[in-house]
Amino acid sequence: MGNDFLKVSLIQADVKWHDIDYNLQMFDRLIDEGAGDADLFVLPEMFSTGFTMSPETVAENMDGKAVSWIVAKSKAAGAAIAGSVIVEDGGSYFNRLLFALPNGELYTYDKRHLFRMGNEHNHYKAGDKRLVVTYKGWRICPLICYDLRFPVWSRNQNDYDLLIYIASWPAARRFPWESLLVARAIENQCYVVGVNRVGVDGAGLSYSGDSAAIDAKGAYIAKLDANAERVASVSLSLKALYDFREKFPVMLDGDSFEIIG
Repeated sequence: MGNDFLKVSLIQADVKWHDIDYNLQMFDRLIDEGAGDADLFVLPEMFSTGFTMSPETVAENMDGKAVSWIVAKSKAAGAAIAGSVIVEDGGSYFNRLLFALPNGELYTYDKRHLFRMGNEHNHYKAGDKRLVVTYKGWRICPLICYDLRFPVWSRNQNDYDLLIYIASWPAARRFPWESLLVARAIENQCYVVGVNRVGVDGAGLSYSGDSAAIDAKGAYIAKLDANAERVASVSLSLKALYDFREKFPVMLDGDSFEIIG
């Protein structure tokens, strides 16, 4: 077992449409306000641009502004930072999650499930590999928005302790967002942190936030106010999680499987 406590800061913000400089400055400030306190800052999906279907206008490469910023900011804050940006790689566009560690390491995950009702699959290429990052002794699996609806992809095979969903999840579907976060925590016997944006984007979609941290029993540790920019920090206990898994060992009766294709 690693560090018992992991302090996670959920940053629920109104992302300005296609304005990378503004958004990086905003998150820079919000992280500074919590620097020296949190071990991990979690930002929303496409935190530098908003959830856009015009990747050709705002995409960057792996040396771009947002990528460079998250690496530098993680080092400066002495904390990990997770969030997704639009990246052009090999002639394709990806909704790419970045997980930066304060030692300069950068891990990536390309969104597996592209939201076809928003035509995301017509503009981006899907990923095919899940990511689990070990940080301060915690095993962390970060996923993106629509991935939340697919429990097989999210399934804990005793390989993670904390499941993160970063999102641009419209207010019209608040109930599924809130319900599925709780379901993923219960069925995977893990902590779940979901961070969603607020405000109205350039496509006219409204977002209510409803960001939350949930324990392995499905109970809220924190639930952020809807429709408001908020930052909240939670302290998660690895010992409490492992004690619960030992007392109620659901995983011993889990089904073995592998994902093909």
